[in-house]
Parts: sequence; C-alpha cells; structure tokens
Amino acid sequence: MAKHGKRVAWVTGGGSGIGEAGAEALAADGWTVVVSGRRKDALETVVAKIAKAGGAAEALALDVSSATDAQKAADHIVAKHGRIDLLVNNAGINVPKRSWKDMELEGWDRLVQVNLNGVLYCMRAVLPTMRKQQDGSIINVSSWAGRHVSKMPGPAYTTTKHAVLALTHSFNMDECVNGLRACCLMPGEVATPILKLRPVVPSEEEQAKMLQSEDLGRTIAFIASMPPRVCINELLISPTHNRGFIQTPHNRDY
Repeated sequence: MAKHGKRVAWVTGGGSGIGEAGAEALAADGWTVVVSGRRKDALETVVAKIAKAGGAAEALALDVSSATDAQKAADHIVAKHGRIDLLVNNAGINVPKRSWKDMELEGWDRLVQVNLNGVLYCMRAVLPTMRKQQDGSIINVSSWAGRHVSKMPGPAYTTTKHAVLALTHSFNMDECVNGLRACCLMPGEVATPILKLRPVVPSEEEQAKMLQSEDLGRTIAFIASMPPRVCINELLISPTHNRGFIQTPHNRDY
C-alpha cells in the first residue's frame, strides 16, 4: 500500500466480469485504477461507470499475450502515475473444445499464451517498479480448477490455472525480501460472460446460485486493503451450492 496516499492499481481483463467488479470495488476504496483489455469500448464503459460513482479510472487497450505490449502498458502507467501498487492479473480465456477427444493445439496454445504467459508478462513488467518502491501487491486470478482437477474446465484451462498457483508461490518465495507479495485467488463457478463458451451453458437459475462478479470484486478489494506486512498467499472461494460437490461425474451440465 502506498505510504504517501495515492494508490495505483492495474487490472487486466477489466472490461467485464471479475475484472470489472474488481476495478469498481478498488475505485470505491479510493484507488486510481487502470483497466486493460482487448475491447476498448468495454473498457470505456467501465471507466465511465467508475467516474459516475466518483472514482478515478482510465482505459488501456492491451492483449496480455504480448510481452512487449504488457511492458509498454506498465511503462505507461508508471510514466503517468509515478507508481504501481497493485496488479490484478484477471485476463483469462477458455475454449468450447475442452476435452482430450476434441481439443485442438491452436486452442491449447492460445490458452497458455493468455492464462499463463500473460500473467507472467504482466508480473515481470511491474516488478522493477515494485522493487524500487519496496512495496507492491499482485493478485493472480486463477480458478477452483487451479486447486481441484475436474473434467469440465478441460486440460488446458486446468493446467494453466494450476501453473498460476505455482507461479504465485514462487514469486512470494523470491520477492518477499523486497516487500512484495502475491495472492492466488481461486474462485469456483462465477456467473460471468465466459460461461457462454461452455459446451452446455448453465441456466439462469443455476447461475443465480453461483458466485457473482461483485462477490469477487469485494474479495479483491479486501486482499488489496491488507497492510504491507500481510501476504494472503492463496484464497479458495466457491458458491455454497457447489455443483462440483453435488452432481455426478457423468453429468456434463456443470
């Protein structure tokens, strides 16, 4: 947390879902928020909502799968705001073809590029600034699939999300001496637009029982509010009505 008052957060995948909710919750807590993502129009909508609520935010178009672009984004934030106190690595994707029988290498490669490499690229981009500050926090949004292996998310998604958990712990092992800390946030089912990519899209009734974006927004703001002496290494959160616990392995509709 910035000692001089101004706190600057960078939220990737900030145009919808968890990223949008996280950006709004952080802005409500007084953070200056930079939201990035591939769809500039969606980002501008988020920025406008935050501004209407009295917060400070800006939009930055970015595809995190480009290491060069991730570094340019970090450099832009530092040049404009003088610091980066928080990175929320939320950008992530999945594909409809997500079983061993129909998976495609193109889909696998794209998932690795965004869900894993993109996380690393952004972490690496903010690291020099955070080290110089001797202060900084990173929240890597993984998934319930980063802790528990199941068939539904598919091998590529599950593998990348497990890797993000390992990456987060590795960061803490090396960078704790520099006053830096990272949290791997692992939510269960969340009712976000990415559900539309599932082979079987959950019904509205089912989605109402899931975690909602605002639940994760509040969680992100909570983690970010902790003093520098506190590192929440990982946080596993799920709906009370956890379909992974309730339905049989033969039911693909979850």
